Amino acid sequence: MDFAFSEEQEMFLAMFRDFSAKEVAPQAEELDHEEALPLDALRKAAQQGFLGATLPEKYFGAELDYLSYVLLVETLAADSVSMAVMLATHVSLAAMSILENGDEAQKEAWLPVMSAGEAIGAFALTEPDAGSDAVYQGGSGWQTRATPEGDDVVLDGVKSWVANGEVAGIFVVFARGPEGGDAFLVPADASGLTLGYREPTLGLRSAAFNRLYLEKCRVPASNRLGAPGAGVEIARQAQDRMAIALGAAGLGVAASSLDVASQFATERVQFGVPIAEKQAIQRYVAEVLTEVEALRYLVYHAAWAVDRGDGFSRDASVVKAFGAKVARNATNQMLQVLGGYGYMEDYPMARKYRDARALGIIGGPTELHHVRIAQDVFAKRDVDVVP
Repeated sequence: MDFAFSEEQEMFLAMFRDFSAKEVAPQAEELDHEEALPLDALRKAAQQGFLGATLPEKYFGAELDYLSYVLLVETLAADSVSMAVMLATHVSLAAMSILENGDEAQKEAWLPVMSAGEAIGAFALTEPDAGSDAVYQGGSGWQTRATPEGDDVVLDGVKSWVANGEVAGIFVVFARGPEGGDAFLVPADASGLTLGYREPTLGLRSAAFNRLYLEKCRVPASNRLGAPGAGVEIARQAQDRMAIALGAAGLGVAASSLDVASQFATERVQFGVPIAEKQAIQRYVAEVLTEVEALRYLVYHAAWAVDRGDGFSRDASVVKAFGAKVARNATNQMLQVLGGYGYMEDYPMARKYRDARALGIIGGPTELHHVRIAQDVFAKRDVDVVP
């Protein structure tokens, strides 16, 4: 296996780093403190083609390979996990669900405007009493109902933790239909759709998570993605794609935390010498670097598997679970290197620490991904593992 990036991937990486340094990093702290969304950065990301990162050129996408795409997410997360999560939600969950499951009319209607940033994609899967478990139950846990009425479908229910809800132009909404779980494309201006409050969060304060109310929300039956009852599989595919993207986000925030703390250690003097000369600090740095590099190979390998067309469901869960662990551990230990400065909101480590903690929850909690990994292991021994 060749571990080197291609010349084109190196070019993309340089472009991503330049963009993030100019458009994301300078505003990250201020937006976090104000709990404001990175709207200007999203607009400029659209101009660069990043919002159509993995979409074909025929839909005005950049048609990046998946490894280049995870490099984009990793780079953005190094400066702002919020920005990375918003972009990954738009691309991995919404746009690619349409690309892989939509008919040509749906693709032509939505993918060009999503690539241009004229319609941000949101993903409405979770409900107050149903999270990732609903997917394992074949959609039976969803209380949101899809009722056919002539050429239309009427949606009724409540969705929670809808990523990108506040800025969305199109929602991918999951509901129980007559033949099982279904997925529907619901425009933000659809009658009967009401955007609720934005969830206050410990971290990811520059990302939007909203309640979504569907009260006799009527959409054409042609807005269903895939065949009747295909919603559960569509959700699983989307979760796998997002798991790899979130692993890349974990890599970005972990590696950048190491960079921040190691620089601080060369400048902070205690007992007459920089603390970088202290063995305790060196141990923190060495342990975190080892975990970061292990995660790097897992993330890149999973993206490579996607590009090859290999099955990647297990790899996605491994990357997601380990990425959350590494991000949490790295930010925790590097905050310790900064000491009191790390605990101050004036320094980026406090934000990185809070943001990293979310990666063990969003996109399916770590415990769920552990179950999925165990299922793969024990399936070879005829043991049925259930959540």
